[in-house]
Amino acid sequence: MIEAFDCKRCGHCCQGEGGIIMTPKDRSRLADHLGLSEEEMVLKYSETVNGKIRLKSKEDGYCIFFAEGCGIHPGRPDICRAWPFFRGNLIDKTSWEMIQDYCPGVNKDAGHEQFVIQGKEYIRAEGLRQHDPEVAPNALITEDD
Repeated sequence: MIEAFDCKRCGHCCQGEGGIIMTPKDRSRLADHLGLSEEEMVLKYSETVNGKIRLKSKEDGYCIFFAEGCGIHPGRPDICRAWPFFRGNLIDKTSWEMIQDYCPGVNKDAGHEQFVIQGKEYIRAEGLRQHDPEVAPNALITEDD
């Protein structure tokens, strides 16, 4: 089987301008990783936009924790863990084709169908599917299948 995605650690997906949304589970995990209370972590490293708590971005648009790679990799939010298996890329072949322009880890030779199969398996296995549109990143709210 051809792997549909193999992260190259390029950092392109660490641009947080769209908002690295953190669920309650994400906030707890990251606070534990940083050795802070959840309240301290939220005050220091996040902002609330449209009712959702997200990680701050630096002036260059990258996540506040990005510096030559992810500085919080074990504690990173689910949205980061799920890339590139976002809802849009799973349901729309054109979106999948477009991400290949900046994500060298997406293997176009695997094809969109295999990307979808492997992506859904990964999302299920890692418990990354979200259920609450009030707090979850929209990219992770998927249909049951």
